[in-house]
Amino acid sequence: MFNHVKQLRFEARPDGPDAAFARRLQDALGGRWGALTVANQYLMQGWTCRLPGKYRDLLLDMGTEELAHVEMLSTMITRLLQDAPLTANENEDNPAQCAEIYSAHLVQAGAGPLLADSNGVPWSGSYVTASGSLLADFHLNVSAEAQSRLRLARLFHMTGDPGVKQMLRYLLARDTMHQKVWLAAIQELRDDGIEHMPVPEAFPDAVPDDAYARTYLSFSDGEDAAAGGWADGVPYESSPAPEGQSPVLPPADPRLYCS
Repeated sequence: MFNHVKQLRFEARPDGPDAAFARRLQDALGGRWGALTVANQYLMQGWTCRLPGKYRDLLLDMGTEELAHVEMLSTMITRLLQDAPLTANENEDNPAQCAEIYSAHLVQAGAGPLLADSNGVPWSGSYVTASGSLLADFHLNVSAEAQSRLRLARLFHMTGDPGVKQMLRYLLARDTMHQKVWLAAIQELRDDGIEHMPVPEAFPDAVPDDAYARTYLSFSDGEDAAAGGWADGVPYESSPAPEGQSPVLPPADPRLYCS
């Protein structure tokens, strides 16, 4: 059950309108790694979590917080679109900005946010992953927060509006915390003996020779990759030879007209 509190989690008020930046901010809302994605991802992971207790609560806490970020970003985009020019004649002093305005903000949303990224690509539920494996999902959640923070940091340098920067600072700080939380949760899964790498740990390697699961294969010129920690203590094979045969495919059904 959800309850809505009318106050925003953090203030989302620009010092002035900026329709061009509203378009860029769409990435933080409806982009591949935007707030819509992580909110739905964490909630779906939580709603399908088989373990009662702290892990389920963690997922639902994080997902609910991200819904608040969706509201903040939607509010900020709407306020940035205030008094957006509908024609080039209405913005004669800055025709370049008029050209950057995302027309769908005006035509489809009536000067409001869209469930899309800055290029107008619609947000998709396919961005959401809830695999049922907490360890696999928590690793992805770290990446999601890192990608989100990276984009917010870039957006921070694209605006001079103090009010926008204030909100972005808050979101950047929360993404910092979220990355730390997911990393701690990964370690706790291991400490609790619930899941370990590789995922899924319970499935044995399908090939009889476990060397395939231990050997580093280098397909690059030189031996630079051998200097990495990932190659320590494991067999290292440079320029591995092919082990399969050259494929010869059977003819296709003639009704498919393949050559």
